[in-house]
Amino acid sequence: MNVVVIGTGYVGLVTGTCLADSGNDVTCVDIDAGKVERLKNGEIPIYEPGLEDMVRRNSAAGRLSFTTQPSACVPGAECVFIAVGTPQDEDGSADLKYVMGAAEAVAPYLRKNAIVIIKSTVPVGTNRLVKRRLDELTGRDVHIASNPEFLKEGCAIDDFMRPDRVVVGSIDPDVAETVHELYKPFLRTEKPFLKMGLESAEMTKYVANCMLATKISFINEMANLCELVGADINDVRRGIGHDQRIGFAFLFPGVGYGGSCFPKDVRALRATGKELGFETSVLHAVDDVNTRQKLVLFNKLARHFKNDLAGKKIAVWGLSFKPKTDDIRDAPSLELLRKLIAAGANVHVHDPVAVPNVQRVIGDAVTYHSHQYDTLEQAEALAIVTEWNEYRNPDFDYILHKMKSPVIFDGRNLYDLNRMTKLGFTYSGIGVTR
Repeated sequence: MNVVVIGTGYVGLVTGTCLADSGNDVTCVDIDAGKVERLKNGEIPIYEPGLEDMVRRNSAAGRLSFTTQPSACVPGAECVFIAVGTPQDEDGSADLKYVMGAAEAVAPYLRKNAIVIIKSTVPVGTNRLVKRRLDELTGRDVHIASNPEFLKEGCAIDDFMRPDRVVVGSIDPDVAETVHELYKPFLRTEKPFLKMGLESAEMTKYVANCMLATKISFINEMANLCELVGADINDVRRGIGHDQRIGFAFLFPGVGYGGSCFPKDVRALRATGKELGFETSVLHAVDDVNTRQKLVLFNKLARHFKNDLAGKKIAVWGLSFKPKTDDIRDAPSLELLRKLIAAGANVHVHDPVAVPNVQRVIGDAVTYHSHQYDTLEQAEALAIVTEWNEYRNPDFDYILHKMKSPVIFDGRNLYDLNRMTKLGFTYSGIGVTR
Protein backbone atom coordinates (compact mmCIF):
# COMPACT_ATOMS: atom_id res chain seq x y z
CA MET A 1 0.00 0.00 0.00
CA ASN A 2 1.16 3.56 -0.70
CA VAL A 3 1.26 5.41 2.65
CA VAL A 4 2.15 8.96 3.72
CA VAL A 5 2.87 9.91 7.34
CA ILE A 6 2.74 13.58 8.31
CA GLY A 7 5.10 14.21 11.22
CA THR A 8 8.38 12.50 12.16
CA GLY A 9 8.26 12.58 15.95
CA TYR A 10 8.11 9.41 18.04
CA VAL A 11 4.73 8.34 16.73
CA GLY A 12 5.14 9.38 13.11
CA LEU A 13 8.64 8.01 12.61
CA VAL A 14 7.91 4.70 14.32
CA THR A 15 4.61 4.31 12.45
CA GLY A 16 6.13 5.06 9.06
CA THR A 17 9.17 2.87 9.60
CA CYS A 18 7.20 -0.13 10.85
CA LEU A 19 4.70 0.13 8.00
CA ALA A 20 7.60 0.26 5.53
CA ASP A 21 9.15 -2.76 7.20
CA SER A 22 5.98 -4.73 6.47
CA GLY A 23 6.29 -4.03 2.72
CA ASN A 24 4.42 -0.77 2.20
CA ASP A 25 5.82 2.21 0.30
CA VAL A 26 5.98 4.96 2.92
CA THR A 27 6.88 8.63 2.69
CA CYS A 28 7.29 10.63 5.90
CA VAL A 29 6.68 14.36 5.69
CA ASP A 30 7.96 17.02 8.08
CA ILE A 31 8.15 20.83 7.86
CA ASP A 32 11.60 20.79 9.50
CA ALA A 33 13.97 20.68 6.54
CA GLY A 34 16.99 20.03 8.75
CA LYS A 35 15.35 17.01 10.34
CA VAL A 36 14.34 15.65 6.95
CA GLU A 37 17.91 15.92 5.68
CA ARG A 38 19.23 14.11 8.74
CA LEU A 39 16.66 11.35 8.27
CA LYS A 40 17.63 11.01 4.61
CA ASN A 41 21.18 10.44 5.84
CA GLY A 42 20.05 7.80 8.33
CA GLU A 43 20.41 10.08 11.38
CA ILE A 44 17.63 9.64 13.92
CA PRO A 45 16.60 12.78 15.85
CA ILE A 46 15.25 10.75 18.79
CA TYR A 47 16.62 7.91 20.89
CA GLU A 48 14.56 4.76 20.38
CA PRO A 49 16.26 1.34 20.54
CA GLY A 50 16.38 -0.37 17.14
CA LEU A 51 14.82 2.49 15.20
CA GLU A 52 17.99 3.76 13.52
CA ASP A 53 18.84 0.39 11.99
CA MET A 54 15.25 -0.09 10.80
CA VAL A 55 15.13 3.36 9.20
CA ARG A 56 18.40 2.78 7.37
CA ARG A 57 17.41 -0.68 6.19
CA ASN A 58 14.04 0.37 4.80
CA SER A 59 15.46 3.54 3.26
CA ALA A 60 18.13 1.50 1.48
CA ALA A 61 15.42 -0.87 0.22
CA GLY A 62 13.48 2.06 -1.26
CA ARG A 63 10.40 1.51 0.90
CA LEU A 64 10.93 4.52 3.19
CA SER A 65 11.64 8.10 2.12
CA PHE A 66 11.44 11.59 3.60
CA THR A 67 10.37 14.96 2.24
CA THR A 68 9.15 18.40 3.25
CA GLN A 69 6.66 18.56 0.37
CA PRO A 70 3.20 16.97 0.69
CA SER A 71 2.68 17.67 -3.01
CA ALA A 72 5.43 15.16 -3.84
CA CYS A 73 3.75 12.17 -2.18
CA VAL A 74 0.15 12.74 -1.08
CA PRO A 75 -1.41 12.49 -4.60
CA GLY A 76 -0.45 8.81 -4.84
CA ALA A 77 -1.25 7.86 -1.25
CA GLU A 78 -4.05 5.48 -0.34
CA CYS A 79 -3.65 6.26 3.36
CA VAL A 80 -2.40 9.52 4.88
CA PHE A 81 -1.55 9.38 8.59
CA ILE A 82 -1.50 12.59 10.61
CA ALA A 83 0.95 12.04 13.47
CA VAL A 84 1.87 15.54 14.61
CA GLY A 85 2.08 16.87 18.14
CA THR A 86 -0.85 18.08 20.22
CA PRO A 87 0.95 20.10 22.92
CA GLN A 88 -0.76 21.28 26.05
CA ASP A 89 -2.38 24.69 25.77
CA GLU A 90 -2.39 27.22 28.61
CA ASP A 91 -5.71 25.93 29.95
CA GLY A 92 -4.57 22.30 29.87
CA SER A 93 -6.45 21.44 26.69
CA ALA A 94 -4.79 19.97 23.61
CA ASP A 95 -3.58 22.51 21.06
CA LEU A 96 -4.84 21.33 17.67
CA LYS A 97 -3.08 23.86 15.44
CA TYR A 98 -0.60 21.29 14.13
CA VAL A 99 -3.31 18.71 13.41
CA MET A 100 -5.44 21.24 11.55
CA GLY A 101 -2.37 22.59 9.78
CA ALA A 102 -1.45 19.11 8.59
CA ALA A 103 -4.98 18.48 7.34
CA GLU A 104 -4.99 21.74 5.42
CA ALA A 105 -1.56 20.98 3.95
CA VAL A 106 -2.61 17.61 2.49
CA ALA A 107 -6.14 18.59 1.40
CA PRO A 108 -5.21 19.94 -2.07
CA TYR A 109 -3.43 16.71 -3.00
CA LEU A 110 -5.75 13.99 -1.68
CA ARG A 111 -6.81 11.47 -4.30
CA LYS A 112 -10.39 10.27 -4.46
CA ASN A 113 -11.09 7.58 -1.82
CA ALA A 114 -7.87 8.30 0.07
CA ILE A 115 -8.22 7.78 3.82
CA VAL A 116 -6.92 10.38 6.26
CA ILE A 117 -6.01 8.59 9.49
CA ILE A 118 -5.57 10.65 12.67
CA LYS A 119 -2.80 9.02 14.69
CA SER A 120 -2.23 12.03 16.92
CA THR A 121 -3.81 12.01 20.38
CA VAL A 122 -6.75 14.36 19.98
CA PRO A 123 -9.79 15.35 22.07
CA VAL A 124 -13.18 13.85 21.34
CA GLY A 125 -14.73 15.50 18.29
CA THR A 126 -11.45 16.30 16.54
CA ASN A 127 -11.82 13.69 13.80
CA ARG A 128 -15.20 15.09 12.82
CA LEU A 129 -13.75 18.61 12.96
CA VAL A 130 -10.92 17.58 10.63
CA LYS A 131 -13.38 15.83 8.30
CA ARG A 132 -15.54 18.95 8.02
CA ARG A 133 -12.49 21.01 7.16
CA LEU A 134 -11.27 18.49 4.57
CA ASP A 135 -14.73 18.26 3.02
CA GLU A 136 -14.81 22.03 2.82
CA LEU A 137 -11.37 22.30 1.22
CA THR A 138 -11.79 19.45 -1.25
CA GLY A 139 -15.45 19.86 -2.08
CA ARG A 140 -16.16 16.16 -1.55
CA ASP A 141 -16.80 13.57 1.15
CA VAL A 142 -13.33 12.73 2.53
CA HIS A 143 -12.79 9.40 4.28
CA ILE A 144 -11.37 9.70 7.76
CA ALA A 145 -10.40 7.29 10.53
CA SER A 146 -9.22 7.58 14.11
CA ASN A 147 -6.31 5.25 14.90
CA PRO A 148 -4.89 6.10 18.34
CA GLU A 149 -1.38 4.96 19.19
CA PHE A 150 -0.43 2.95 22.26
CA LEU A 151 3.36 3.11 21.99
CA LYS A 152 5.71 3.18 24.97
CA GLU A 153 8.92 5.14 24.48
CA GLY A 154 11.83 2.74 24.68
CA CYS A 155 9.65 -0.14 23.42
CA ALA A 156 7.85 1.62 20.57
CA ILE A 157 8.90 -0.70 17.76
CA ASP A 158 7.86 -3.82 19.62
CA ASP A 159 4.59 -2.18 20.62
CA PHE A 160 3.80 -1.38 16.98
CA MET A 161 4.91 -4.71 15.57
CA ARG A 162 3.28 -6.77 18.35
CA PRO A 163 0.34 -4.71 19.58
CA ASP A 164 -2.03 -5.76 22.36
CA ARG A 165 -4.80 -4.47 20.08
CA VAL A 166 -5.35 -2.04 17.23
CA VAL A 167 -8.18 0.46 17.65
CA VAL A 168 -9.83 2.15 14.67
CA GLY A 169 -12.76 4.50 14.72
CA SER A 170 -14.64 5.29 11.53
CA ILE A 171 -17.96 6.27 10.04
CA ASP A 172 -17.74 3.90 7.07
CA PRO A 173 -17.12 0.16 7.69
CA ASP A 174 -15.21 -0.06 4.39
CA VAL A 175 -12.74 2.54 5.67
CA ALA A 176 -12.11 0.49 8.80
CA GLU A 177 -11.58 -2.61 6.68
CA THR A 178 -8.94 -0.87 4.54
CA VAL A 179 -7.08 0.16 7.70
CA HIS A 180 -7.45 -3.43 8.91
CA GLU A 181 -5.62 -4.65 5.79
CA LEU A 182 -2.75 -2.31 6.61
CA TYR A 183 -2.42 -3.76 10.11
CA LYS A 184 -2.96 -7.45 9.36
CA PRO A 185 0.80 -8.26 9.27
CA PHE A 186 1.00 -7.15 12.92
CA LEU A 187 -2.05 -9.10 14.10
CA ARG A 188 -1.06 -12.63 13.11
CA THR A 189 -1.09 -13.82 16.74
CA GLU A 190 -4.84 -13.19 16.90
CA LYS A 191 -4.57 -9.86 18.67
CA PRO A 192 -7.83 -7.97 18.15
CA PHE A 193 -8.61 -5.27 15.61
CA LEU A 194 -11.29 -3.22 17.38
CA LYS A 195 -13.70 -1.25 15.19
CA MET A 196 -15.73 1.50 16.81
CA GLY A 197 -17.06 5.01 16.30
CA LEU A 198 -14.80 8.05 15.97
CA GLU A 199 -15.65 9.39 19.42
CA SER A 200 -15.10 6.04 21.10
CA ALA A 201 -11.67 5.64 19.49
CA GLU A 202 -10.65 9.15 20.53
CA MET A 203 -11.83 8.52 24.06
CA THR A 204 -10.11 5.11 24.27
CA LYS A 205 -6.66 6.68 23.98
CA TYR A 206 -7.27 9.20 26.75
CA VAL A 207 -8.94 6.73 29.09
CA ALA A 208 -6.07 4.24 28.64
CA ASN A 209 -3.40 6.77 29.55
CA CYS A 210 -5.44 8.26 32.38
CA MET A 211 -6.02 4.80 33.85
CA LEU A 212 -2.28 4.07 33.85
CA ALA A 213 -1.50 7.48 35.33
CA THR A 214 -4.08 6.81 38.03
CA LYS A 215 -2.38 3.56 39.01
CA ILE A 216 0.97 5.35 39.29
CA SER A 217 -0.38 8.18 41.43
CA PHE A 218 -2.29 5.73 43.61
CA ILE A 219 0.71 3.54 44.41
CA ASN A 220 2.86 6.63 45.02
CA GLU A 221 0.36 8.04 47.49
CA MET A 222 0.15 4.69 49.25
CA ALA A 223 3.97 4.54 49.34
CA ASN A 224 4.09 7.91 51.08
CA LEU A 225 1.52 6.70 53.59
CA CYS A 226 3.51 3.51 54.16
CA GLU A 227 6.50 5.58 55.25
CA LEU A 228 4.36 7.33 57.85
CA VAL A 229 2.84 4.16 59.32
CA GLY A 230 6.01 2.05 59.22
CA ALA A 231 4.98 -0.30 56.40
CA ASP A 232 7.01 -1.38 53.36
CA ILE A 233 5.35 -0.57 50.05
CA ASN A 234 7.26 -3.39 48.35
CA ASP A 235 5.54 -5.91 50.64
CA VAL A 236 2.20 -4.18 50.19
CA ARG A 237 2.60 -4.15 46.41
CA ARG A 238 3.21 -7.88 46.40
CA GLY A 239 0.28 -8.39 48.73
CA ILE A 240 -2.17 -6.66 46.40
CA GLY A 241 -0.61 -7.50 43.04
CA HIS A 242 -1.38 -11.20 43.23
CA ASP A 243 -5.06 -10.29 43.27
CA GLN A 244 -6.03 -10.84 39.62
CA ARG A 245 -8.38 -7.88 39.78
CA ILE A 246 -5.42 -5.60 40.51
CA GLY A 247 -2.24 -7.07 39.01
CA PHE A 248 1.30 -5.69 39.14
CA ALA A 249 1.52 -3.47 36.06
CA PHE A 250 2.18 0.22 36.82
CA LEU A 251 2.25 -0.43 40.57
CA PHE A 252 5.90 0.46 41.12
CA PRO A 253 6.32 3.45 43.43
CA GLY A 254 8.63 6.23 42.36
CA VAL A 255 9.08 9.95 41.88
CA GLY A 256 6.10 10.50 39.61
CA TYR A 257 5.35 10.10 35.93
CA GLY A 258 6.50 12.37 33.13
CA GLY A 259 6.92 12.20 29.37
CA SER A 260 4.90 13.45 26.45
CA CYS A 261 1.67 11.55 27.18
CA PHE A 262 0.48 11.04 30.73
CA PRO A 263 0.76 14.63 32.06
CA LYS A 264 -0.67 16.14 28.90
CA ASP A 265 -3.46 13.58 28.43
CA VAL A 266 -4.65 13.72 32.03
CA ARG A 267 -4.95 17.50 31.79
CA ALA A 268 -6.54 17.38 28.35
CA LEU A 269 -9.28 15.01 29.52
CA ARG A 270 -9.81 17.21 32.57
CA ALA A 271 -10.20 20.17 30.20
CA THR A 272 -12.75 18.24 28.14
CA GLY A 273 -14.78 17.56 31.25
CA LYS A 274 -14.58 21.20 32.29
CA GLU A 275 -15.83 22.35 28.88
CA LEU A 276 -18.86 20.11 29.34
CA GLY A 277 -19.50 21.20 32.92
CA PHE A 278 -18.34 17.86 34.33
CA GLU A 279 -15.83 17.74 37.20
CA THR A 280 -13.32 14.92 36.72
CA SER A 281 -12.43 14.64 40.41
CA VAL A 282 -10.28 11.51 40.08
CA LEU A 283 -8.16 13.04 37.31
CA HIS A 284 -7.71 16.20 39.36
CA ALA A 285 -6.36 14.10 42.23
CA VAL A 286 -4.12 12.06 39.91
CA ASP A 287 -2.50 15.22 38.54
CA ASP A 288 -2.18 16.80 41.98
CA VAL A 289 -0.57 13.70 43.52
CA ASN A 290 1.90 13.45 40.65
CA THR A 291 2.89 17.11 40.94
CA ARG A 292 3.64 16.62 44.64
CA GLN A 293 5.46 13.34 44.05
CA LYS A 294 8.08 15.05 41.92
CA LEU A 295 9.20 16.88 45.07
CA VAL A 296 9.71 13.73 47.16
CA LEU A 297 13.45 13.34 46.57
CA PHE A 298 14.17 17.01 47.13
CA ASN A 299 12.17 17.01 50.35
CA LYS A 300 14.08 13.96 51.59
CA LEU A 301 17.38 15.65 50.77
CA ALA A 302 16.30 18.88 52.44
CA ARG A 303 15.31 17.05 55.63
CA HIS A 304 18.57 15.10 55.68
CA PHE A 305 20.62 18.29 55.42
CA LYS A 306 18.35 20.20 57.83
CA ASN A 307 17.22 22.55 55.03
CA ASP A 308 20.78 23.68 54.37
CA LEU A 309 21.81 22.38 50.92
CA ALA A 310 24.03 25.34 50.06
CA GLY A 311 27.40 24.08 48.87
CA LYS A 312 26.49 20.43 49.37
CA LYS A 313 27.65 18.18 46.55
CA ILE A 314 24.70 16.11 45.35
CA ALA A 315 25.00 13.42 42.67
CA VAL A 316 21.98 12.63 40.49
CA TRP A 317 21.65 9.46 38.42
CA GLY A 318 19.04 9.44 35.68
CA LEU A 319 17.55 12.43 33.84
CA SER A 320 15.14 11.04 31.24
CA PHE A 321 11.56 10.53 32.39
CA LYS A 322 11.99 6.76 31.96
CA PRO A 323 14.74 4.37 30.79
CA LYS A 324 15.50 3.69 27.11
CA THR A 325 14.63 7.19 25.97
CA ASP A 326 16.24 10.63 25.90
CA ASP A 327 12.86 12.31 26.45
CA ILE A 328 12.86 14.78 29.36
CA ARG A 329 9.42 16.30 28.82
CA ASP A 330 7.85 16.72 32.27
CA ALA A 331 10.67 14.58 33.69
CA PRO A 332 10.83 14.45 37.51
CA SER A 333 14.57 15.05 37.27
CA LEU A 334 14.04 18.60 36.03
CA GLU A 335 12.00 19.50 39.09
CA LEU A 336 14.69 18.03 41.35
CA LEU A 337 17.53 19.83 39.55
CA ARG A 338 15.77 23.19 39.66
CA LYS A 339 15.06 22.87 43.38
CA LEU A 340 18.64 21.81 44.15
CA ILE A 341 20.05 24.66 42.08
CA ALA A 342 17.77 27.17 43.83
CA ALA A 343 18.93 25.80 47.18
CA GLY A 344 22.57 26.41 46.26
CA ALA A 345 23.62 22.75 45.96
CA ASN A 346 26.62 21.69 43.88
CA VAL A 347 24.89 19.25 41.52
CA HIS A 348 26.63 16.57 39.43
CA VAL A 349 24.53 14.48 37.03
CA HIS A 350 24.69 11.44 34.76
CA ASP A 351 22.34 9.86 32.24
CA PRO A 352 23.20 7.40 29.46
CA VAL A 353 21.49 9.42 26.69
CA ALA A 354 19.53 12.43 27.98
CA VAL A 355 22.37 14.81 28.96
CA PRO A 356 22.26 16.88 25.72
CA ASN A 357 18.55 17.52 26.17
CA VAL A 358 19.01 18.56 29.81
CA GLN A 359 21.87 20.86 28.85
CA ARG A 360 19.52 22.73 26.51
CA VAL A 361 17.08 23.27 29.39
CA ILE A 362 19.25 23.63 32.49
CA GLY A 363 22.47 24.91 30.91
CA ASP A 364 25.67 24.97 32.94
CA ALA A 365 23.96 25.28 36.33
CA VAL A 366 24.91 21.63 36.99
CA THR A 367 28.00 19.56 36.13
CA TYR A 368 27.54 16.78 33.58
CA HIS A 369 29.52 13.53 33.59
CA SER A 370 29.94 10.81 30.98
CA HIS A 371 30.29 8.08 33.62
CA GLN A 372 27.98 7.55 36.57
CA TYR A 373 30.76 7.01 39.10
CA ASP A 374 32.39 10.34 38.24
CA THR A 375 29.42 12.13 39.82
CA LEU A 376 30.25 10.59 43.20
CA GLU A 377 33.68 12.05 43.91
CA GLN A 378 33.29 13.46 47.47
CA ALA A 379 29.51 13.58 47.02
CA GLU A 380 27.48 14.01 50.19
CA ALA A 381 24.40 12.27 48.78
CA LEU A 382 23.24 10.40 45.69
CA ALA A 383 19.71 10.75 44.30
CA ILE A 384 18.50 8.14 41.80
CA VAL A 385 15.70 9.39 39.55
CA THR A 386 15.56 7.04 36.53
CA GLU A 387 15.86 3.24 36.69
CA TRP A 388 18.41 2.70 33.93
CA ASN A 389 19.78 -0.86 33.94
CA GLU A 390 23.35 0.27 34.59
CA TYR A 391 22.25 1.68 37.95
CA ARG A 392 20.66 -1.55 39.17
CA ASN A 393 23.77 -3.45 40.26
CA PRO A 394 26.64 -1.02 40.76
CA ASP A 395 29.90 -1.58 42.63
CA PHE A 396 28.82 -0.54 46.11
CA ASP A 397 32.32 -0.87 47.59
CA TYR A 398 33.57 1.59 44.98
CA ILE A 399 30.65 3.92 45.70
CA LEU A 400 31.54 3.86 49.41
CA HIS A 401 35.11 4.72 48.49
CA LYS A 402 34.12 7.61 46.20
CA MET A 403 31.48 9.35 48.30
CA LYS A 404 32.20 11.73 51.13
CA SER A 405 29.04 10.51 52.87
CA PRO A 406 27.42 7.17 51.90
CA VAL A 407 23.88 8.51 51.59
CA ILE A 408 21.48 7.33 48.87
CA PHE A 409 17.96 8.56 48.15
CA ASP A 410 16.54 6.01 45.75
CA GLY A 411 13.57 7.31 43.79
CA ARG A 412 12.96 3.96 42.08
CA ASN A 413 13.56 1.43 44.89
CA LEU A 414 16.36 -0.27 42.99
CA TYR A 415 18.10 -1.60 46.09
CA ASP A 416 17.20 -3.55 49.20
CA LEU A 417 17.11 -1.52 52.40
CA ASN A 418 18.55 -4.25 54.64
CA ARG A 419 21.45 -4.96 52.30
CA MET A 420 22.27 -1.27 51.91
CA THR A 421 22.23 -0.76 55.66
CA LYS A 422 24.58 -3.70 56.20
CA LEU A 423 26.95 -2.29 53.57
CA GLY A 424 27.13 0.95 55.54
CA PHE A 425 24.84 3.24 53.56
CA THR A 426 22.21 5.61 54.84
CA TYR A 427 19.50 4.56 52.44
CA SER A 428 15.98 5.84 51.78
CA GLY A 429 13.63 4.56 49.10
CA ILE A 430 10.02 5.41 48.30
CA GLY A 431 7.57 3.92 50.77
CA VAL A 432 10.32 1.97 52.54
CA THR A 433 11.13 2.40 56.23
CA ARG A 434 13.55 0.79 58.64
